[in-house]
Amino acid sequence: MSNESPQYQAVMSALRTVNDPELHRDIVSLGMVRDLHIEDGVARFTIVLTTPACPLKDVFIRECRQALVGKVDGITDVQITWDSRVPTDKRLHGRLDTAMRSIIAISSGKGGVGKSTVAVNLAIALAQSGARVGLLDADILGPNIPIMVGLTSGKPRVSPDQKLVPFEVYGVQVMSMGFLIEPGKPLVWRGPMLHGVIRQFFNDVAWDRLDYLIVDLPPGTGDAQLSLAQSVPLTGAVIVTQPQEVALDDAARGLHMFEELEVPILGIVENMSGDFFGEGGGEKLAQATGVPFLGRIPLDARVRIGGDTGRPIILEHADSPAAQAFRQVAQAVASRASVIMLGNSDVIPLNVIG
Repeated sequence: MSNESPQYQAVMSALRTVNDPELHRDIVSLGMVRDLHIEDGVARFTIVLTTPACPLKDVFIRECRQALVGKVDGITDVQITWDSRVPTDKRLHGRLDTAMRSIIAISSGKGGVGKSTVAVNLAIALAQSGARVGLLDADILGPNIPIMVGLTSGKPRVSPDQKLVPFEVYGVQVMSMGFLIEPGKPLVWRGPMLHGVIRQFFNDVAWDRLDYLIVDLPPGTGDAQLSLAQSVPLTGAVIVTQPQEVALDDAARGLHMFEELEVPILGIVENMSGDFFGEGGGEKLAQATGVPFLGRIPLDARVRIGGDTGRPIILEHADSPAAQAFRQVAQAVASRASVIMLGNSDVIPLNVIG
């Protein structure tokens, strides 16, 4: 059917009434509707999402059917296929030697709240959705990511252009200082040395066309956080906390640190939620600070076991409530990152995004 036919134009006009709930613009003006074909009363088209982890597919299906079936003459059914194109944080253009669309920091105000566990499972969840994901262990003095993803031996190879090639495991590209030092050997470094290594992890690692680089930061509000914010433009930060008050106070300090560094806050994750530590503190902090609450991860011993054995719960117990919660958090993080990258006040149509 010709793009100039009255029925084609009527379908496109009707789809302009369907809004992306997060970007607050209609899906036609955003360039999300592609390849519309109408045959035997069926409108078939592709919706290009801003992330493969989009949680809104069911919403789009419902809204498109309501806009077309029985509303546009001759349309009796709708069939939607899906594609995705993660927008690029424009501030990254020219700043790095490798193609990278966004950088997301995972942070906590104190240790022991499961920040690295959240980072690992979040990265894998995004990769499972179809995104190209990297995981950078920026805890230079206490790298735990190698153990948590089961990479406890071997050194990264060097590319022909003398860059370190990240390991790939569970569909995620991974780099850590833990791959470069002898096991059990401490690093006693001052701030300037940490800053140099963090910069090298961006410029001297052969990251391969990432949609998301997840950066696991050390706990607290120290040199690593400052170095990261000064080295590269961060798309946003995720704050991980436990429900109890002492963890919330530290999380609030970490949140305000990123605000002072002008790093957008993607939201707060409440980890280890349940009877032992309580519940609801993370959501309460989100409400008090005016930032999104991304979700809560229930307390489950299998989460800890997965980290110790290098088989994260999102893989070993994919149907568990904790694994499902990690996927929901990943969807929320990806959606928030897309909103920030596109910009709510001046949304850039997908068809002009690089």
